[in-house]
Amino acid sequence: MKKSFFALMAVAGIFIALSFAIKPQPASSEGGIKWMSWKDMQEAQKKEHRKVFVDVYTGWCCWCKRMDASTFKDAYIVKYVNDNFYAVKFDAETKENINFKGKDYKYIAQGMQGYNELAAEILNNQMSYPTSVYFDENMDEIFPVPGYQETNVFEQVLSYVASNKYKTVKFDDFQKTFSRNSGGH
Repeated sequence: MKKSFFALMAVAGIFIALSFAIKPQPASSEGGIKWMSWKDMQEAQKKEHRKVFVDVYTGWCCWCKRMDASTFKDAYIVKYVNDNFYAVKFDAETKENINFKGKDYKYIAQGMQGYNELAAEILNNQMSYPTSVYFDENMDEIFPVPGYQETNVFEQVLSYVASNKYKTVKFDDFQKTFSRNSGGH
């Protein structure tokens, strides 16, 4: 009994250590998603209006790291995001003040950690990581999608937003008719 407990603890320790070894990639890399800061995205919006996809993560989130290493590395996803969205990589615990839509958002300390007020606002105070948040071309929030998303589900949500189907079709109905080759419908 003790041996199995210690073996289980060792495996858990290895998993935790490996999860911390994979770090989110906030800067764009060749051939990857072209991540932007809030400030850069807002400057880009002045030149060309686009929908915005925000990946809200934390440095300690194992599922965030897994999404970085899998879903966000998929070649089709990378191209689709880069072609249809401005992509923002947003650490919910950033201590940097952010000005968005004329309002300043600050870091709020809570014990050993804290959060940025902007993260709380766009997550509707549901601080869950990772969460994908979508905005329209006017920077009005469409909806957040909490949790890790496999490539196929993430692709469906991206297409649902990019095609504007979210305005007229329930997501469950959209999923029933979704195919990659049909442009989402």
